[in-house]
Amino acid sequence: MKAAFKFHGGVHPPTHKTESTRTPIAQTALPSKLVIPLHQHVGARAKPVVQVGEHVLKGQMIGKPEGRLSNAVHASTSGTVSAIDLQLVAHHSGQPDLCVTIVPDGRDEWIAHTGVDYKQTAHTELRHLLRQAGVVGLGGAVFPSDLKAYSNKHKIKTMVLNGAECEPYITCDDMLMRERPADILRGAEVLRELLYAEEILIGIEDNKPEAIAAMRQAVIDGKHEHMTVVAVPTVYPSGGAKQLMRILTGIEVAAGVRSTEKGLQCFNVATAYSAWRAIAHGEPLLSRIVTVTGNVAHAQNFEVLLGTPVDELMAQAGSRPDTDKHIMGGPMMGVQLPSATVGITKAANCIIASSPALFPPPKPALPCIRCTRCAEVCPAELQPQDLYWFAKANNFGKAQEFHLFDCIECGACTYVCPSNIPLVNYYRYAKSEIWAREQEAQAAELARERHEFRQLRIEREKQEKAEKLAQKEKAAAVAKAASDAVQMPTATPLGPNADPDDAMQLRIDAALARAKEQASAAHPKNTETLTPQQHAEIAEADARRAKAHEMALSDAEQKSE
Repeated sequence: MKAAFKFHGGVHPPTHKTESTRTPIAQTALPSKLVIPLHQHVGARAKPVVQVGEHVLKGQMIGKPEGRLSNAVHASTSGTVSAIDLQLVAHHSGQPDLCVTIVPDGRDEWIAHTGVDYKQTAHTELRHLLRQAGVVGLGGAVFPSDLKAYSNKHKIKTMVLNGAECEPYITCDDMLMRERPADILRGAEVLRELLYAEEILIGIEDNKPEAIAAMRQAVIDGKHEHMTVVAVPTVYPSGGAKQLMRILTGIEVAAGVRSTEKGLQCFNVATAYSAWRAIAHGEPLLSRIVTVTGNVAHAQNFEVLLGTPVDELMAQAGSRPDTDKHIMGGPMMGVQLPSATVGITKAANCIIASSPALFPPPKPALPCIRCTRCAEVCPAELQPQDLYWFAKANNFGKAQEFHLFDCIECGACTYVCPSNIPLVNYYRYAKSEIWAREQEAQAAELARERHEFRQLRIEREKQEKAEKLAQKEKAAAVAKAASDAVQMPTATPLGPNADPDDAMQLRIDAALARAKEQASAAHPKNTETLTPQQHAEIAEADARRAKAHEMALSDAEQKSE
């Protein structure tokens, strides 16, 4: 079956694939050490769960997932953890990241592991197994497969299995499909089951006749009635997910739209293979097929333990003395490695040994002549020359208006530019600046929110203190009033029908009691030591109080009449 649809643009660079497909996949020798990064996937870095000096077994988890978007990392062989520190990693940033270094003991001793029957296992448990096994997209995106194999909002009609492998030099998927097609299709069945997809379309470029034949035979042998192998035209970048979906189904996934909204989901063939090994055999993702090519004596595909230093891998392929750098990936979208000592990661599908003869230094860039060749070959149907001007002028707002982030950085525009302008580098620069400014804006907004929250907290605390002080003063006043009431003599309460004379008598008794109390307070208790003059003064005071008392009684009696 041939593909019936096409996508816009594309180029035809030299493939350089035959050099590494002459011999079968080889197993690499055990390296002297393994440098395993804990961040080999999209999302949060795995958290180390081992200690320096600890002995680990092959397949043992050394980094557990942190958060929803994360994935596990495992020991690729048995040995001793010699370090957990920052080291250079295989990333275009050239920055170090947290790695676990393991010195192999040579025994390659496995942990106890076993698989499950996916037809008898709940889908939630299957996704958990994929997460714990560290299965991610091996086509280069390294997105966690347990999340990609879940779609509760949209019905998935077609699952696309990507075997196009359009980038020059890379042949790891080609050789995997030739040698292990049955397990690839079994893994695809597991993923289809998780998505409830109706059909699987397997896209393979027509320059891989052996892989196409092997996969078609495996479909027949496995009686996979809902699977179809489709030969797609050899044009770069047909291996892009959106481009391959367009070729196979005719459905165009627009910018800002997820393929699941169109009823489509895409997995790489190597991802399907690793998913089957994890589910059916309980094997975590510990190795991957890597194409080693370029300036080497024996270009070949190797099954490489994750964490194997690049220089030790290249030595097995016979790296030549004039090799000046190493490229991870293909020449179109690959990145130059910061050092030959970095470890192989899940994203490393190809390592190219570069030399001045193989990849000459780029020619000086000339002014843009507005030839529009870049627009003709752009698979995302953008205007690369306009994006170049905006990026060069730091006019990032305008670049976004021209859909900068729809660029997949395939390098087709750079490949055809007669002025030798490194267009993709400008787009990457613009994207990084926009991301950095957005992060700064988010940080400023967060700081503003924190400041406002602090001010509100201070005001709230002041108000709470004032309220507590008021309550304390009120309580003190109530307590004082209660104390005064206890010390004050009280008259016998009268009923509603009491005689007015009785009420007056009670008031008089109360007044007498108060006067007596005051006299008692003013009169000294011990009079034995007083002088005659002091006795006379006291007697005179008593007489004045008695007279005042009689006058008060007389006045009270007159008022009562």
